[in-house]
Order: sequence, then structure tokens, then C-alpha cells
Amino acid sequence: MFAHILIPTDGSPLSNTAVQSAMALARDAGAKVTVFTAVEPFRLLTWSSSQIEATRADYERQAHATAGEFLSAAEQIARQFGVPCDAVQVESDDPWRAIVETADARDCDLIAMASHGRRGVAALVLGSVTQKVLTHSTVPVLVYR
Repeated sequence: MFAHILIPTDGSPLSNTAVQSAMALARDAGAKVTVFTAVEPFRLLTWSSSQIEATRADYERQAHATAGEFLSAAEQIARQFGVPCDAVQVESDDPWRAIVETADARDCDLIAMASHGRRGVAALVLGSVTQKVLTHSTVPVLVYR
């Protein structure tokens, strides 16, 4: 079955549900997991209110702290399920690429992640991290909805 599962999280309710389900799968498969989150780099020109209102140092401190909270919550779930867990936080403009690269670098044999379920024009125009992972990953991807 699976020996090492990468579980990306962005801290959203849907992502948290996927973390729970993926941890149950890992427990049942006897797999270890790596929980993963990506932080958007600071930009001088941005629409993000968290970046407009902050200095680079303030933004980076807050963004990495928030990402750390996402990972800590996922690690707690892993402990509850009795699943061995590592955590990875990266800074990336392209979270989908960072997910695919992390899965390859850590020899993961499955990526288990949430779908944010965009539909219609939003799905066509915006795409999604999940869709890009599905398109570019050489590792199987399990999507929770």
C-alpha cells in the first residue's frame, strides 16, 4: 500500500477535514506522513492586505507563525492517530510546485490533499493548487472534497 504520505494543508476547514481523513488512511496503512504548508513570499506590489499593512519583517514573522500553527495542528492530529509525522514549511510563489517537489524529495508515494472545489468560470480562470498538483505530479494524488 502506501508507506509515506505527503499531506499539504493551508489551515482552511476543508483542508483540516482532508488532514483528518489522510491521517486515518496513514494509520490504517501503517504509513508515516509529512505535513506541508507553503508561505507566500512578501511582495512590495500586492493586493494582499496582510502585505500592504506590514513591513517585510512583520509579514514574514506573522506568515511563518501562522503556517507553523497549521503544521502544529496537523502534527497534533497525527499524534492522536498514532502516525509518525514530520512537518515541512517552505516559502514559494507556486505552492503546487513546492508540493510536487517536496513529495519527490521526500520519496512520498502518495499526496493526499483537499480540493477547494472551484466551479464554472472561476475554475477555468483561476485554476487551483490541487488541479496543478494533479497535472504535474508523478506521485499518485488522493483528493478529498
